[in-house]
Amino acid sequence: MAYTLITANRNYSSWSLRPWVLMKALGIPVEDRIEPFTKPVNYEDFRSFSPTGQVPLLIDGERSIWDSLGIALYLADRHDGVWPQDEAARAWAQCAVAEMHSGFSTLRNDCTMNVGVRVKPKAMSAALQKDVGRLAELWAQGLDSFGGPWLAGPDFSAVDAFFAPVAFRVRTYGLEVGAAGQAWVDRMLAHPAMQQWEAEALAEDWREASHEAELAACGAVLADYRTA
Repeated sequence: MAYTLITANRNYSSWSLRPWVLMKALGIPVEDRIEPFTKPVNYEDFRSFSPTGQVPLLIDGERSIWDSLGIALYLADRHDGVWPQDEAARAWAQCAVAEMHSGFSTLRNDCTMNVGVRVKPKAMSAALQKDVGRLAELWAQGLDSFGGPWLAGPDFSAVDAFFAPVAFRVRTYGLEVGAAGQAWVDRMLAHPAMQQWEAEALAEDWREASHEAELAACGAVLADYRTA
């Protein structure tokens, strides 16, 4: 029996993307269930299926697994490839995933995820410059240490999935992440799973006012490729 993964809008939901692209890239069977953001706070609606009132949520039979990191850890116990086989690469990947999961708060706030647009960002704060600089440093370290073309070596793994939303952000806002980092971004954006996510994001007709307001606060929209 396939897992069911509950996610929100393709265009906005960075946390949803992480386990979705991981499962797609590793060929783990999964059925999609989309519960879109329809208001600024969806907690009460989402509590009907998620203990945290948030997405993503993985359903495995009678078991519910919440939080993108919780889902990745659960899948790693059941499927090969979630983490690199090489011990050093695996340790680095797990640290980088934990850093992404708990950090980069300014990047999240000042460069909100919106797959379908291109933005001229407002002047970068020192905190955002620090986050972007750390991204470039971290990605270059992984690519150099483990030989690429993925962040922790020759195979796509959870660390690539956890930075997948940032690949969209780099393109949306034109962020400078160095030559090595940009090469990884380009590879990520060309991945079939990422292209599927993007195509679905461009086609969806949901527009949620608070998410659109957050985008407007991030900078000036130069292009909007959403078709619906």
